[in-house]
Amino acid sequence: MKIALIAHDRQKPEMIKFATAYQEILKHHDLYATGMTGKKVMEATDLKVHCFKSGPMGGDQQVGAMISEDAMDLVIFLRDPLTAQPHEPDVNALIRLCDVYEIPLATNLGTAEVLIRGLKMGLLDFRNLVHETGHEFFNL
Repeated sequence: MKIALIAHDRQKPEMIKFATAYQEILKHHDLYATGMTGKKVMEATDLKVHCFKSGPMGGDQQVGAMISEDAMDLVIFLRDPLTAQPHEPDVNALIRLCDVYEIPLATNLGTAEVLIRGLKMGLLDFRNLVHETGHEFFNL
């Protein structure tokens, strides 16, 4: 599975804790992240992460492009709900794309843990069907 890791500045320590705690699961997947988040995850763990640009510099849009090509399977986006973001339209567009393409999305640690544990249990294997049959799988 291809997994995107994104965290607003105040949430980066939480992403590091998450990636460290679930390193054994994450290491079996292709990881992508916006700039500083990916760098910090790699510094704190043994995980390999493909880093895009930082969120405000277009990293969110790079993840969104992968989503629109059905090339992303899961997004963990630890948002800071209490701080205004200068790139809020990009954030909203990314969330919208996850909804359009039926990509599982976590925006907080509680949901991220449920999704990552579900991933380990095989509950996200439906994404393999999407890759085999195309997006029309959902239009049955």
